[in-house]
Amino acid sequence: MSDRTPRPRRLWARAGTRTRRRVAGFLALGVALLAVGGLYTVFQPEPETARAQDAALVREGQSLYDNACITCHGSNLQGVVGRGPSLVGVGEASVYFQVSTGRMPLKAQGAQADRKKPEYDPQQIDALGAYIQANGGGPVVPAEPDAALVGSDLGRGGELFRLNCAQCHNFTGRGGALSSGKFAPVLDPASPHQIYAAMLVGPGNMPTFADSQLSPEEKRDIIGYIKSVSPDSGAINPGGNGLGGFGPVPEGIVAFFVGLAALIGISLWIGSRQ
Repeated sequence: MSDRTPRPRRLWARAGTRTRRRVAGFLALGVALLAVGGLYTVFQPEPETARAQDAALVREGQSLYDNACITCHGSNLQGVVGRGPSLVGVGEASVYFQVSTGRMPLKAQGAQADRKKPEYDPQQIDALGAYIQANGGGPVVPAEPDAALVGSDLGRGGELFRLNCAQCHNFTGRGGALSSGKFAPVLDPASPHQIYAAMLVGPGNMPTFADSQLSPEEKRDIIGYIKSVSPDSGAINPGGNGLGGFGPVPEGIVAFFVGLAALIGISLWIGSRQ
C-alpha cells in the first residue's frame, strides 16, 4: 500500500503543471498581441485627415451635406440603394472633383453626370471635402497651386498618357464614347487639380491610379502633357493642321481622300497625254 499512496499526489502535481503551462501560454499570447498592437499603433501611417481638422469647416461641410447630399448618400455616408453610392473612403479628392466640376449635386439620374457650372464656391467645396474626409477618410489632392501640378517632362507624360488614358480620352484628350451611354469627357476644361483628383479616385468608368501605380511626379507629367496639347496652350503643331487632335483616324481619312484625288488626277493627266 505504501507504494501506491503517493500516486494521487503525483497526478495532482502533473495536473497543476499542465494548468500553469496553459495559463502561461495564454498570458504570453496576450502579451504578444498587445505588443503587436502597440507596434502597429506606433508605425502605422497617419490617416489622410490633416486637412479636415478645422472643426468650424467640418461643421459647415456637415450643414451643406445635410441640405444637399444626405438624401442620396445617407446620414452616415453609407449611401442609399438606387440613389447614390457610399462616400466612406472616397476622400476629399472625390468631393473636390465631383463638386468643383458641377457634376454634383446631381440634377437627375442618368448614365453619367455631365460637367456644368459648380453650385458651390471654393470655400464651400473645401468645407464639404473636410466633412467627408473627417468622417470617411480617403485620398486628398495636394495643397499646391495649379502650376505646381503641371510637370515638365512632356515626353514621359505623353507616353504615360497613351499607355493609361488614350484608350478612352483619345490621344490628345478629345474624349470618346463608352458603353451604356457613357463617355470619356474632353479634358480641356479640367484644371490640373481636377485631373489629379480624377487620377486618385477614378470617377465613373475610370480606374484609380494610386501612387504605387503612377507616382506623383508621373501624374504631374501626364497633366503637363494634357495641358500642352490643349487648344488653349497656344502650342504650334509641327505636323500642320491637327484635325481636331483626334489622332490617326481623321488623319487616315484625309490621307485616303487626298491620295485618291491625286491618283485620279494623275490618271486623267496620263490619259490626256496619250
